[in-house]
Amino acid sequence: MTTKEMVYAALFAALIAALGLIPPISVGFIPVPITAQTLGVMLAGGFLGKKTGAISLVLFIVLVALGLPLLSGGRGGFSVLVGPSAGYIFSWPIAAFLIGYTTEKIWSSIKTWKLLIINFVFGVLLVSLIGAPVMALITQTSIWAGLVGALVYLPGDCIKAIIAAIIVLQLKAVSPIEQKLNSEVE
Repeated sequence: MTTKEMVYAALFAALIAALGLIPPISVGFIPVPITAQTLGVMLAGGFLGKKTGAISLVLFIVLVALGLPLLSGGRGGFSVLVGPSAGYIFSWPIAAFLIGYTTEKIWSSIKTWKLLIINFVFGVLLVSLIGAPVMALITQTSIWAGLVGALVYLPGDCIKAIIAAIIVLQLKAVSPIEQKLNSEVE
């Protein structure tokens, strides 16, 4: 891993932490709050690509495990990583990797609508399909109830997917993906 990639990974871990400063929205019937941090997951994958995007989320999770209050609402520590939010949090590196992988594959013909679909499939659906069943198991409710309850996240997550797609496309020229492709051509 190059120094530049390490800096990008740290920068995006910090961005996701900064998104945690936006107060969470508690939903009474689900123990996992609505946060802005999944926007950072989508941005990390789409802007940094598969490797650095995933590493930025692994770094973020390590910092949370060490006790830094980086999650929305000032949460941090190992207990958060074994609580109801665990499945959602541990899905983030996977989501960033898959968003990055798919984005890299279509980079030369990238369009906002393509990024939106990628973000929706991996940043919204995948995160919910991993997070909701884990939340249900930890809270000892049915997986079906967890999946149905997770529908409350869908409107906000769709908005975040749109925002991430627009931002990544606007920053395409300075993306490490673009720089990597340009250096391979030379």
